[in-house]
Amino acid sequence: MGASATLAFAIYGPIARDDLPGLCDRVCALLSESDARVAVCDVRGVEPDAVTVDALCRLQLAARRNHCKVRLRHASVELLELVTFMGLSEVLAD
Repeated sequence: MGASATLAFAIYGPIARDDLPGLCDRVCALLSESDARVAVCDVRGVEPDAVTVDALCRLQLAARRNHCKVRLRHASVELLELVTFMGLSEVLAD
């Protein structure tokens, strides 16, 4: 993919718990092919539920392993409130 400061991708929902390994594998592949330090994840199409927050946390962890950080784009108020309620607002910044 070449050197780039930012990588952008989108995830769509609803996300089932069974979808998490495949989702993480696909995003890890994107991250490993990129030199990006910031990955912008468009989440406008996801449901604000615990599985979505779990997926986003896993993506953040995978990004950090690749010296990158995930930033959320187009997060709904409901999703941001759930992230805050779960005590993860510092992990999943908008």
